[in-house]
Amino acid sequence: MAKVAVTINGRKYDIACDDGQEAHLARLSQYIDKRVDELVAAVGQVGDARLLVMASLLVADELSEVYTELDQLRSERRGPTVAAAAMAIGDLDKLASRIEGIADRLERA
Repeated sequence: MAKVAVTINGRKYDIACDDGQEAHLARLSQYIDKRVDELVAAVGQVGDARLLVMASLLVADELSEVYTELDQLRSERRGPTVAAAAMAIGDLDKLASRIEGIADRLERA
């Protein structure tokens, strides 16, 4: 199992991940760090835990919007497009699980 050192809100975290997923995890952490930076600009430094919860909720909201769009596509189209949307939903489910795993590791760190 690999470990990646990520920085979010100026704090370093060592996060475990599957071998070969290091670059992906680094990109995800950069995205979260950007969202946290946006939150800090909007609400100030309200504590790491609160900022990470708020960032998680923002990402969950984005994911929810994507699910809604996929549901609309599914209801509008049938055939191969539905299969492609179902594949995308599966990919989003995997991403959501990864994000939840990362959040769990961050809470334990």
